[in-house]
Amino acid sequence: MAEILIVDDDPQIRAVLRVALTQAGHKVAEAGDGAEALAKARNGRADLIVLDIGLPRMDGLEVCRELRASHDTPVLFLTARDDEIDRVLGFEMGADDYVPKPFSPRELVARIRAILRRRAPAAPQGAKTRGRLALDPARHACTVAGQPVDLTAREMAILVHLMTQPEMVRPRAQLIAAVYGAHIHVSDRTLDSHLRNLRAKLAQAGCADAVETVHGVGIRMGPCQGG
Repeated sequence: MAEILIVDDDPQIRAVLRVALTQAGHKVAEAGDGAEALAKARNGRADLIVLDIGLPRMDGLEVCRELRASHDTPVLFLTARDDEIDRVLGFEMGADDYVPKPFSPRELVARIRAILRRRAPAAPQGAKTRGRLALDPARHACTVAGQPVDLTAREMAILVHLMTQPEMVRPRAQLIAAVYGAHIHVSDRTLDSHLRNLRAKLAQAGCADAVETVHGVGIRMGPCQGG
């Protein structure tokens, strides 16, 4: 059983979700606007947030952006808008999935189940090193020449996947599946955004050659010697 925070300014939608999630065995909390959602997300014990984009006082994208500064709670966007730019912005801000209205409550519950399953604690992974870069996934720690580098959950997941077999070139589709799950549609633009941010952080720490693009093939680890 998980605790789900439903954030939508439409009481009828909240009621539909409350019934569906309660029947699926989950606990439910609710918020009707962005400011209330952010307060409850920060102060509560939500295991996942169903977050509408079109909210009063503070929209869902802003709520997600503020939340990601200090929390890694899974977020599923629920919105009437089905424009690609909304999906891209949502994923770039750290959303885990995206469901447009009108929606099937059964499908939404299944999507939530899949997110929670992916986010379940995995067996501890051992520390990995390559050149000046050191990675400890179990502690969510990354350092370059001993200096810490602050990574988001997505950036860490990309680096962990690449470091598992650092000489192997990973096709972009494989990298997306490893980070988001095999059944989640994420555009190349979203992956590019995460890679760009990851490279920038590692370069600023003194390791500009950490992630390489093999054009037409995919992504792999570089030598991490500082380059």
